[in-house]
Amino acid sequence: MAPTIIIIIAALVAILVIATITMYNGLIRRRNEVDNAFGGMDVQLKKRYDLIPNLVSTVKQYASHEKDLLTKVTEMRAQATNGTLNNDEKVALDNQISAGMKSIMVAVENYPDLKANENFMNLQRTLNEVESQISAARRTYNAVITLYNNGIQTFPRNIIAGNMKMQTKQVFEIPEVERQNVDVKSMF
Repeated sequence: MAPTIIIIIAALVAILVIATITMYNGLIRRRNEVDNAFGGMDVQLKKRYDLIPNLVSTVKQYASHEKDLLTKVTEMRAQATNGTLNNDEKVALDNQISAGMKSIMVAVENYPDLKANENFMNLQRTLNEVESQISAARRTYNAVITLYNNGIQTFPRNIIAGNMKMQTKQVFEIPEVERQNVDVKSMF
């Protein structure tokens, strides 16, 4: 073979190796971004889980007949903090806890003394802040998951991702019932 052909073949192999390394490193970065985004969301969820016992305790003093709902939210919190759930299970449980927290806030409307209680008002404000932070963390997580999923599903990265056994991940979705319009008229 002529030296020119050997140089051309070596250059093509070098380009192929560099492209493969670049794609591999890009996929690793995306996977790490997903883990980082979930970690940020996990911190916000932990804040919420830490607030739940205080909220439940405060509401229990006023709302003895809401005991089942409060017990259910407390049990879900315990399940969420025991450390045995994978990310997808945490996502599903978080959706259930969000629905439970909304139900608690609706139940509180029946207790004017509780609504006026300074401790409860502070707790509610803090919980609203945490819920806003969770919402922002979910948006970040969904954006990172979308980039990750696009990265592992598009050619030629899908070949490398398949060899790395990378799987698509689920984005946070709200339950169908929460997507429906609120009937404000029925509230008055």
